[in-house]
Amino acid sequence: MPATTTPVFLVEELPAGSRAVLDGEEARHAATVRRMRPGERLTLSDGAGGAADCVVESVRPGRDAALDLVVEHRWSQPRPRLCVTVVQALVKGDRGELAVELATEAGADAVLPWRAERSVAKWEDGPRGAKALARWRNTARAAAKQARRTWVPPVADPVGLAGLTAAVERASLTLVLEGSAERRLTDVTLPEDGELLLVVGPEGGVSDAEVETLTAAGAVPVRLGASVLRTSTAAAVGLGALGALTSRWA
Repeated sequence: MPATTTPVFLVEELPAGSRAVLDGEEARHAATVRRMRPGERLTLSDGAGGAADCVVESVRPGRDAALDLVVEHRWSQPRPRLCVTVVQALVKGDRGELAVELATEAGADAVLPWRAERSVAKWEDGPRGAKALARWRNTARAAAKQARRTWVPPVADPVGLAGLTAAVERASLTLVLEGSAERRLTDVTLPEDGELLLVVGPEGGVSDAEVETLTAAGAVPVRLGASVLRTSTAAAVGLGALGALTSRWA
């Protein structure tokens, strides 16, 4: 990725030619909030690894805002060989959104919401659950833009223990963050490619029954260190450790 501080705007599809038009909500944000002017630079991203650096040619503000752009450079960023899916237990209030925000900034490749046994929030089917899921997805989009990521991590529909167990069986490796675990993360041999699941429990922790079920499916309980981390920060810390221990930061 080029070393630049230009703002990132998400589009459904990158322009094919030398010119482009940014419209919709992203254009209104660029024109009204960012107050972008002709001659300034921005980056368009499709959220799937592709990006284009552009120069603003003209700005049409208002309800139907649009920016006319000149495309200067296109580039793409491949997915890491080892992709990390953060399995985030549902938590009450805005701590779940904070967890998604921090995990996205730390490089999570996907987020899987988990209805853990000790989760206070359950996200039952219906409008309330759909609204909560939408907040997580919007948080991931905003955090990816803030972190200048070309990949926006998808946030899947929530799963229960059975759904998580099936995901564990498909993954190359699953690490369950558990403060009482005997093994440290640094003691585990990590795969070089494939999918790694990083499971973060709710504030009350992962239950013994859940640990037993996930371990039987192939998961490995690990601890990060002596400190007890909150559910909103554990994934970000774990991702940092995985970045240093694997080729993800290469």
